[in-house]
Amino acid sequence: MIRRALHGTALIVVTVAATLMLLPSLIGLERYVVTGGSMGSAVPRGSIVYERTVPTSDLRVGDVITYRPPNRQERVTHRIVWRHGQAFRTKGDANQSADPWTFTLPTKRQAKAVFHVPYAGYVFAALSVKPVRIALIGLPALAIALAALAGEWTQRRREAPNFG
Repeated sequence: MIRRALHGTALIVVTVAATLMLLPSLIGLERYVVTGGSMGSAVPRGSIVYERTVPTSDLRVGDVITYRPPNRQERVTHRIVWRHGQAFRTKGDANQSADPWTFTLPTKRQAKAVFHVPYAGYVFAALSVKPVRIALIGLPALAIALAALAGEWTQRRREAPNFG
């Protein structure tokens, strides 16, 4: 019974992870893992943010976007707090003040947050660690191999002639 419950739980976890990885891209969404805490409880650290690319002209104050700020390499997921023409200002919900920069977006289209899944990004982060990936692939493969060997061994014992 415990074994069945573990199998069921593992199947659910794998199905949810696969859905979070594959389905959004099939319906045209991009995904980002939030690594900072500047959005507070609105989008907690470790969340996966799913975004749809829209024309920049559709962006409004209150929209959450992921972009690369001026003179920085890492992406930031913040809320638009000011817009004037093609110029924007953003702020993390947990920050006291708006970001110190005003910026324009480099293209006519921009990813805008549609929804997020809190803390699911930690799973994606774990999958980027080679030993974790090996364990996630190797352990189930080992379990399948052992189950196949045990089944074969049991079958041979049943078919063996009984000399007693």
